[in-house]
Amino acid sequence: MDLQLSGKKVLITGASQGIGEGLAYSFAQEGCDLHLTARSQEKLNEIALNIREDFKVEVSVTAVDMTQTGACERIAEEAGDIDILVNNAGVIPSGTLFDIDAQKWRDGWALKGFGYADMIRLIYPKMKQRGGGVILNNIGNGGEICDPNYIEGAAGNASIMAMTRAIGGRSLDDNIRVVGVNPGPVDTTRIYNMLKKFAENKLGSAERYDELLEKYPLKRPAKVHEITDLFLFLASFRSGYTSGTVFTVDGGIASRRTVV
Repeated sequence: MDLQLSGKKVLITGASQGIGEGLAYSFAQEGCDLHLTARSQEKLNEIALNIREDFKVEVSVTAVDMTQTGACERIAEEAGDIDILVNNAGVIPSGTLFDIDAQKWRDGWALKGFGYADMIRLIYPKMKQRGGGVILNNIGNGGEICDPNYIEGAAGNASIMAMTRAIGGRSLDDNIRVVGVNPGPVDTTRIYNMLKKFAENKLGSAERYDELLEKYPLKRPAKVHEITDLFLFLASFRSGYTSGTVFTVDGGIASRRTVV
């Protein structure tokens, strides 16, 4: 299937690892030029070098902490004109309401919750002026499950889901599509760290995390391509009537009403 993404420019936040890194390689494979941002200059440079060598596309980077004053403005300026924004940066900590103090809660939302809104606020008008674009929010199925052991993530992700629907419901009037994706557990470092924390709380030992995998559909987390391939389709013209909605890819976990 020809997605006709070649030549598009994509801005990906949180691109140094996990799904963000997977998205960088996936869009590059489709012939997209990239602007990548994350905190680590070293990791971004390594990914950019590999992508340039493997796919012969242009890659620029901005290494910055998005929670710092002026960081999002710097990213938007250095990225220049883009066709596709992928909001991906941010990790909200797991735990109950009583595990997460007030400052930790604010820190957890500073990057993902506020960062997504800040990037949309900066990029949307530029896309509108240029005639259109696509904004994709990587959110997470925690916003659907509402597990008390992942309460900050549940609240944060649910708010981003609502924001995605609210903006995307009207954005096609400006020829801009705004869509969300809710991955469940994905085969990245983050999910194993979370499983170890759950295993310690539930089973008494972090080393028993593999027992929790038995409860997952197919007894495994999703492969990265099972998430990134959806992003590619949603970014393409083949999904041109899709806006203001959120797609959940978690093997049915949200329908079971539990994270693990």
